Amino acid sequence: MKRPTMKDVARAAGVSPMTVSRVVSGEAGVAPETAARVGQAVRKLGYQRNDNARSLRQKNLGTSTIGLVVDDLANPFYALMARSVEDEAHRRGHVVLVGSTNDEPRREREVIAAFTARQVDGLIIVPTIGSHGFLRRPMDGGTQVVCVDRPAKGLAVDTVTVDNRAAAGRAVTHLLGHGHTRIAYLGDRFDIWTQAERYGGYLDALAAHGIPEDPALVRHGLRSHPQAREALAVLRTLPDPPTALFTSNDLITLGVLDGLDHPAPLALVGFDDLPLGERLTPPLTVVSQDPVALGGTAANLLFSRIAGDRSAPRSVVLLTRFVVRGSGEFRAGGRVSPGSS
Repeated sequence: MKRPTMKDVARAAGVSPMTVSRVVSGEAGVAPETAARVGQAVRKLGYQRNDNARSLRQKNLGTSTIGLVVDDLANPFYALMARSVEDEAHRRGHVVLVGSTNDEPRREREVIAAFTARQVDGLIIVPTIGSHGFLRRPMDGGTQVVCVDRPAKGLAVDTVTVDNRAAAGRAVTHLLGHGHTRIAYLGDRFDIWTQAERYGGYLDALAAHGIPEDPALVRHGLRSHPQAREALAVLRTLPDPPTALFTSNDLITLGVLDGLDHPAPLALVGFDDLPLGERLTPPLTVVSQDPVALGGTAANLLFSRIAGDRSAPRSVVLLTRFVVRGSGEFRAGGRVSPGSS
């Protein structure tokens, strides 16, 4: 069916389109009986005001919408981030449009193009790889942009991240402190900024203890539970297999947990916490970052820009927490270190 227009409502109510506009905009000066007649026609026809068109006619008004572009909304980490952004937007009378990229630059451009075509007031983006110079045109047109979780190449905008490299280094140092020298790294695609930072932290910790990297213990490009599980299976067949694992995100950790057998335990520290991670056997030792804080901080920066803040771009680095629970405390001989921390 054709979407009802303001003219359709005016015709049904027996008034002018200008009167309909004044009623739906909440303006004063319309007789109560006329306003009631217009309201009845609006409900009967299912009319909805086109706020985008209205904002184009009145260029000083925004659309009261923002766009959020993440890697994968099915990932609990990004779902929590999205909820946090939505809460901040709701407090300011804004609606959030959300899209996923699966870390594909082409899909990212398509999602952003769809959002900018709808005249969103701003964008919060978890950037994919590659240059983001294509965003300069919508930014020149007034669209505000904030990056979260990762910086964007070729773009000087506010960015909110965590201490990825230092946190990963601390996790691997923890494993080294429990006697492990054969520590495997299981990561997502190396061209993703967060993954490169966490791998860098892994190498930093090994180097600080005089342990050379063994490429046989490194697995990049793990994008699913099955891939992580299969990578672990291959690692365990090595002539000199790992005694400990560092997993670079929650999805990889879940895949590894599927493949672990407790009769021959491996020490495990994961980057990102898991729901009910403390109830696993053994409970999961993790680097915990706060997606709610990431999303809320990015949203506050964005709304500050929308409100007119034109100061220099800021880089905000939030701190992670290292949570010791048990899975990372197996010593190299297979025992759990009592009272370890």
